[in-house]
Amino acid sequence: MNGPAESPDDGYERPGGRARIPGPRGAADDLDPGHAPQTPPRPRRLPEPPPPPSHAVLKSLLGAWALAACSAEETQAVEDHLTECAPCAEEALRLRDAVGLLHPEENLDLKPLLRSRVLEDCLGKRPARIPVPVWASPYDTETARLDALLQDFGDSEWHTPVRLKWFEEERRRSQRTTVAGVIGHLLTVDGLIATALGLDDPLGSDAPPGGPTVRTEHFWNASAYPATRQVREPWREQGHTLVRTVSFAGRGVAELAVDYGGFALPLEDAFLERAFECWVHAWDIAEAVDYPYEPPSGPHLHRMIDLAARLLPGALAQRRRAGLASPARGLVAAGAPGRTLHLEIEGSGGGGWDIALDSPGAKPSLDRTVAEIALDGIEFCQLAAGHIAPEEAAVGQHGDREAIRDVLFAAASLSRL
Repeated sequence: MNGPAESPDDGYERPGGRARIPGPRGAADDLDPGHAPQTPPRPRRLPEPPPPPSHAVLKSLLGAWALAACSAEETQAVEDHLTECAPCAEEALRLRDAVGLLHPEENLDLKPLLRSRVLEDCLGKRPARIPVPVWASPYDTETARLDALLQDFGDSEWHTPVRLKWFEEERRRSQRTTVAGVIGHLLTVDGLIATALGLDDPLGSDAPPGGPTVRTEHFWNASAYPATRQVREPWREQGHTLVRTVSFAGRGVAELAVDYGGFALPLEDAFLERAFECWVHAWDIAEAVDYPYEPPSGPHLHRMIDLAARLLPGALAQRRRAGLASPARGLVAAGAPGRTLHLEIEGSGGGGWDIALDSPGAKPSLDRTVAEIALDGIEFCQLAAGHIAPEEAAVGQHGDREAIRDVLFAAASLSRL
């Protein structure tokens, strides 16, 4: 008889039998399945990280990176590369600057009447308990407009060269500074009003006696380093404090004298003078950074021109005492009619003014008008700011040539550093 058939040596359990664990040839051991040896698991191999993009690939991504069109991974790879590759970093900066030029320009200048319209609308709905005096409104507006121009300036723009210009005696003069230096100049001269109101002097206890030029030069020379954007905050805060102080002070404060060193102005006129200078120097700054800047609103510009026209007889007398103007033709008593020049200012903020020629105390007279000048309002302001020479003013002239020359030079002499 044949014996029982052998189970195939395949390692599977058969009914009624035991598993046959295959092993090396000649070592077919029968083992209990419950005691089979455990095969150790093979360690899992992690996938290899992809190689970093090549220099050529990263360089080709710079344009997309500048436009913020890269994925997060690409952005990280490009920025890591820029820390190690100087040529690509320079190219990236150039591309970013070029992208900035593609964006539409945003006008930082407030429309001349926007601020007043917004305030008027707000005050119409809820009148201010303590309104800003009318004569302080031009200063409030012009400082706000200049601050709007400055708000987006980067560090480099604060060091942009600016040339301040004025007229002295018979010559045009200039002084080179920076945007930050101009704001420091405004800060220190506004400090004359602050001290007149009993507020802190921005120059502190070391403030030198004297007028705007002495104070400005002290500020510029006080530090071994040029002024930076840090000057904006104290200038802006001081302007707010001045407006707030005169708003709470009441009516009588308008006549308070502000000492400018060689002369004094009532507080009302000093605020107008500071508004005028703020606009002129904002214009200087905007020109230096190649940015458009609008003139003041018509009502505010009219007040500034009116101040300059009222100062002309005194400026003319001062030049005459210095031998820089023709002698008076006929001195008259204070309040009596004297020789007169009619000044006609055209355009926004314009009007007509009669200027006494022989004495600041004389009364202008229509019957004794010897000359007339017609001049655009902005051009007259440029003349009074020392930005154009008297000979360059394009004016309509009629009458006494000597009187016309004296008044034009007197207007230019109102300027200073």
